[in-house]
Amino acid sequence: MPIRQLSETMINQIAAGEVIERPASVVKELVENALDAGASRVEIVTAGGGLNLIRVTDDGSGIPERELALAIARHCTSKLTEDINDIRSLGFRGEALPSIGSVSRLSIRSRTAASDSASEIGIEGGRVLPVRPAAANRGTTVEVRDLFFATPARLKFMKGERAESSATSDVVKRIAIAFPAVRFTLAGSDRSTLELPAADDSAAGSLRRVAQVMGADFPANSIALDAMRDGVHLTGHVSIPSFTRANALQQYAYVNGRPVRDKLIAGAIRGAYADVLPRDRHAVTVLFLTLDPAMVDVNVHPAKADVRFRDPGLVRGLIVGAIRQALADAGVRAATTGAAGMMAAFWPGAASYYGHGGPANGHRSYDAAYRASGPSGFDPARSSQRPLDMGFEGADFEQRGLRENEQAAFDAGPLASADARAGQDEAAETLLGAALGAARAQVHENYIVAQTRDSLIIVDQHAAHERLVYEALKNALHSRPVPSQMLLLPEIIDLPEEDAERLALHSETLARFGLGIERFGPGAVAVRETPSMLGETNVQQLVRDLADEIADNDTVDTLKERLDRIAATMACHGSVRSGRLLKAEEMNALLRQMEATPGSGTCNHGRPTYIELKLADIERLFGRR
Repeated sequence: MPIRQLSETMINQIAAGEVIERPASVVKELVENALDAGASRVEIVTAGGGLNLIRVTDDGSGIPERELALAIARHCTSKLTEDINDIRSLGFRGEALPSIGSVSRLSIRSRTAASDSASEIGIEGGRVLPVRPAAANRGTTVEVRDLFFATPARLKFMKGERAESSATSDVVKRIAIAFPAVRFTLAGSDRSTLELPAADDSAAGSLRRVAQVMGADFPANSIALDAMRDGVHLTGHVSIPSFTRANALQQYAYVNGRPVRDKLIAGAIRGAYADVLPRDRHAVTVLFLTLDPAMVDVNVHPAKADVRFRDPGLVRGLIVGAIRQALADAGVRAATTGAAGMMAAFWPGAASYYGHGGPANGHRSYDAAYRASGPSGFDPARSSQRPLDMGFEGADFEQRGLRENEQAAFDAGPLASADARAGQDEAAETLLGAALGAARAQVHENYIVAQTRDSLIIVDQHAAHERLVYEALKNALHSRPVPSQMLLLPEIIDLPEEDAERLALHSETLARFGLGIERFGPGAVAVRETPSMLGETNVQQLVRDLADEIADNDTVDTLKERLDRIAATMACHGSVRSGRLLKAEEMNALLRQMEATPGSGTCNHGRPTYIELKLADIERLFGRR
């Protein structure tokens, strides 16, 4: 078949296959265009999951009439200078609008601030319609109808209307987090509306927008980040270890304001939480990376969701170090969801009440509900809950009350003097101001009950001590070179030349962890020592795993994680067991160690080590609030 030039329509449809994967992709491109135009309000309307209709309206700068034809031409953009490395906008390729127009019925209606009227241009399956006058406010409205009607084969790969609507909602939320000063609304054919009011660009305003998207629980269970290294600035919020999700969908990352899904960032988050989360749980994070545009390549894929960093090791190290330092500085913190679960266990109506900090909308207050559930009046003579009959009735009961000899049965004995009580409680009173308070009791031979000035704390003694022993073992393990054992015969491992070179470059770091490795001719390495803690291990598999990790992340964390897992097992068997009775001083010593140990809010397996219930919540249970 001879070589021939493809038609412009076919070129656009091929580009659309990369840029426009589903309706959510269209929404992403159009919303990004609106933000690049300086919009402060973006409204999105969809129908049929976005396949029938997508309409995006903004109040941005608008497009002059003379530029409308250029706006729908390939590789035409107002956002890119001559320097491809200096990209400071969300869009820059000039492919989105012509790609969308090649597979749908597209219309663009726009008006600038300097114009008295608006203009409109349309495309139907790649065929451009002439520009005509229109009526519109300042800004731009882009309407996309019958998406993929020109490429019906693509429709077979679309999911149901609900799934496509959900993907669109996720895209809008992901973008909205990075632009808290912009108001977003998303309305669908199911009459549901997502509305994100504008906040300000301050840290507080940004956190309010995050709470709008990720839920009101997140701010109270998160830690702020603010770190900088070699020109890379990291800000945002990460969840405390006891506040997790079953998947990583609530991990948001932004590079120079651009939402990205980057495996390096995802891997750094996993590495930062490796010691404090179970394998099937994921942290909740919002990370903003700001750096020189020349240090990051956002032109990796037409969808612009992937990026490449010039120095990936720097970015990964910054994220891991900043998160671990933030978790250490935060001290011990229990997730508020643990208290909410405890409240719900005591009082079924607590979930709605507790989640809103008071009576939920449409619900009566606890006091009113409590009174309504009981009898309308109390008659001591007829009530099944009447006082014990002490041999008197009627007026005699009401006037005299209990006789002195009957009161004696309830006498608790003489109280200790004030001086004696002061001496006993002085130490405990001092501990009440500590984060985990003073130990008051041990129940079921496993749970320590402690009291602070404004809360009640329940500690799982085994889980807590397991974390303490684990951290101590890790500190001892990593504070000096790991003991190694010499192999009787060196293990020769054949590898691709590039993998062998990478391992040789990291040989000093590997030696600190007890793995002695050196080059053994082209495409091979010789392993002469292995960490003693590993015992008999599959050296071939270990080295190949390390080579793969170095290729992906330029780290040797695989070996460190194996050693840490052994330390975790040792900690589990060497910690205080459930069922062991503890003295008051032992319980208080455990609490003080928890306060001084980073990550002690969860055990090695990611379970919470304690739950805190505020005094106000306890009073609410008893109808005092």
